[in-house]
Order: sequence, then structure tokens, then C-alpha cells
Amino acid sequence: MTIQSEPGGGRLDPSLSAIMGERRQLINLAYRLLGSLSDAEDVVQETYTRWYAMSRQQQDAIESPGAWLTKVASRLCLNVLSSARARRETYVGEWIPEPLPDPTEWINGRSDGITADPADRVTLDESVNMAFLVVLEAMTPAERVAFILHDVFRYSFAEVAEIVGRTPAACRQLASSARRRIRASQAPAALAAQQAGVVRDFKQAWEAKDINALIGLLDPDATAIADGGGVVGAVLRPIEGAEQILRSLFNLEGRLRNLTIMERTVNGQPGLIAQHDGVTVSVYAFEVAGDRIKHIWAVRNPDKLRPWTTG
Repeated sequence: MTIQSEPGGGRLDPSLSAIMGERRQLINLAYRLLGSLSDAEDVVQETYTRWYAMSRQQQDAIESPGAWLTKVASRLCLNVLSSARARRETYVGEWIPEPLPDPTEWINGRSDGITADPADRVTLDESVNMAFLVVLEAMTPAERVAFILHDVFRYSFAEVAEIVGRTPAACRQLASSARRRIRASQAPAALAAQQAGVVRDFKQAWEAKDINALIGLLDPDATAIADGGGVVGAVLRPIEGAEQILRSLFNLEGRLRNLTIMERTVNGQPGLIAQHDGVTVSVYAFEVAGDRIKHIWAVRNPDKLRPWTTG
């Protein structure tokens, strides 16, 4: 998006600067609602397109441009979420939210040669860890929007109701239902240092092919899910049980020689990436309870690894 300065003065119109200052907030909102950075970027682009399609008089009549932009972006996200259910029925294998690196590790280069705008970087907190986003995927679009807007971004239920098109009481019920889903599905969180230690031990045991150590680090009923999107090879259904998970990991290593495993922050939590010939081919997010791994999410679809590699 190209921003023109005011003629003569060479300085950005303060009102335009304020409008563009909302972009980071909109990206953060849309990513949490959609679980996809590319979809979030598209929604924000469309939101600004609608703003600039209005006359200056129409823009000036809007009391709170930031609230207007949020309302439009949220409604666009609702539309995307509704259509996403149909799209994902034809998705090859399991669909996992797009993983994000720590901002300091973000790769700026894109395949089209454009440098990523720093505003594209999503603020990482507990509302974007992979376990949280996976639970959001199971919610209805209205539940997801009501919960994220109220519980994460602190909008009142009256404001949420205007966006979702339901009564404040109905939105309160939607958010309450979403909270119950989260409480029912998430294991007690391990301390950050403890989780980092478990993930590091897992990496070392994987590299050493220490089967006993790996079995000890995995919950016996652990589940692993891989997302290849039909673009690269990946198991099409969830893998249940520690032994089955290890078999899948070693099969991957057997197919890709010279696989390098590295510790990285994935959606704000300790995770791993696998590189082949210097290109990131897999990103692993973990849910750790106590000293055991309960869930592993392996994203292999290269379309979802854009921020991780220029290859």
C-alpha cells in the first residue's frame, strides 16, 4: 500500500497517519480470528480499501475511525471464517493454524522480493499459542469473534453485539461457551522454563535417536498432528500414542537426509524447526503438561512457512 504525503508540505497528513497506525492492531485481531497470517493480511487490506473508497466527507463523519476499521475487519473475518469451513472440507489432511516465529527471528524476505512490513508482525502472547488457536478452530465463527473481541481485546458486549449482529446477552453467552471449550480442552500449562527444558530434551533425544528418552518425554496418550496441505508429504490423520509418533518422526528423518533440528520460539512458546539444506521444512509446536509432551503440531505446508524461510 502506497501512502501519499500532503502536497507541498512533504509531511504525512496526521489523520492519515492515525488511520495507518491502526494497522498493527487490525493484523493482531485478524490473525487471532483466522489463524492465518495471509488471510489476516487480506482482510486488513480489504478493510483499508473500503476506508479509502469513501469520500473525505464520509470519513470525517465517522467519530472513531479505529472503531470503524475494527468493525469492518471483524465482519470480514466472520465472512472468511464461515467460508473457511467449506474450504477446509477439501483441504488435504489436517489443517493447523499458521505458526509464527519470534519477531526477532522473523524472515523479512519474500519470494516476490518485497520486504515485510514490521506491522505484519503479530504480538505474541498466550492468546496465540498453538494449543489456544487449535481450540479456537473448533468454535463457531460467532463464538470465536465474540470471545476474541471481548476476552482478548476487551471490547464491551455492546460493541461486540454491533459487530456480530446479535444482542449483547447473546454475545455474552457466546463468549461464555468459548471459555468452557478452552477450559475443557487445555491441560494445566507448564512453566515456561520447564516447557523449554522438555522441548530441549526432546530435541537432543531425537538427534541421538534415544528411543527410551523420547518415550519418557512423551505422554503415553500423546497426539501429533501434521499439516502438509497436500503440497508436501504428511500424515493425513492425527497420530495417537508415543510409539506411533516416534515412528513417524524417524520416517521423516529417513526421507530427508541432513535434517537439522533447531530450537525456536513458535507462537510465543518453546518449539523446534527442522531445516533441510538450510531451508525450513517443518515447524513444531508443543503442548507440555508437567514434564511430558501431550500434543505436537507439525506444520510442513510451505505456504504456511513464509515467515520462517526465504527458500
